[in-house]
Amino acid sequence: MPEPRTPRTVKCPNCGKAIEWKTENRFRPFCSERCRQIDLGAWASESYRVAAEAPPDDDEGRS
Repeated sequence: MPEPRTPRTVKCPNCGKAIEWKTENRFRPFCSERCRQIDLGAWASESYRVAAEAPPDDDEGRS
């Protein structure tokens, strides 16, 4: 008989609280609705940004 797996533990990206990664946790990877909403607000207010290179100038490469 296979041994039961130990639940995977991760840290909440917002507050750092250790939580079990399981399907019953509807807020994962966050520990709570509050932490999930704080993260969403940070994205909405543009506190978080995805790093990207600036687009090339339109004149670049044209003669």
